[in-house]
Amino acid sequence: MKEISLHILDLAQNSIRAGAGNVLIRIEEDSAADTFSVSLTDDGCGMGAEMAKSVQNPFVTTRTTRKVGLGIPLFKAGCENCAGTFTLESELGRGTRIAGTYQRSHIDRPPLGNIADTIAMLIAANPKLHLRYEHKLNGEEYALDTAEIQEILGEVPLDTPEVTAFIAEFIHSNESELESTEVQKS
Repeated sequence: MKEISLHILDLAQNSIRAGAGNVLIRIEEDSAADTFSVSLTDDGCGMGAEMAKSVQNPFVTTRTTRKVGLGIPLFKAGCENCAGTFTLESELGRGTRIAGTYQRSHIDRPPLGNIADTIAMLIAANPKLHLRYEHKLNGEEYALDTAEIQEILGEVPLDTPEVTAFIAEFIHSNESELESTEVQKS
């Protein structure tokens, strides 16, 4: 995958297939530490220790439509090939946490990509899912929480085209603000 946002999409889809009702996606960038970290935590069905270890192998998948699963192994390899780390913690019946860190300045680190459209699409396709997205860059942070949005909207569904467009614009605007704050501090 050429963009980190596509890894996030794949990992979130795994969470949804695992029955998660709550998903937390967190990105944390630290220029001083030269790290770019991505984590996804869910409350899906989880995995036992043996399955958690085996899903890191591309020739293991829980899907019945194909015999290989490349999402987690590609994410892990991408992090490790960029002087980073990868962890997968899971417990049956309690959920899963996947985290990867890249060396932020590494020449092979993929760009974040279009995270605004990725998150908006995840919400539009799964309007009942409680999704929280957080992005922190050198101490500056913003968050989007579907429970907060739904509380404001009342009966208006999250998959309404106008709401989807608002969510994408909200994220895009906040991403731009984070980037401009970083440039101003440099």
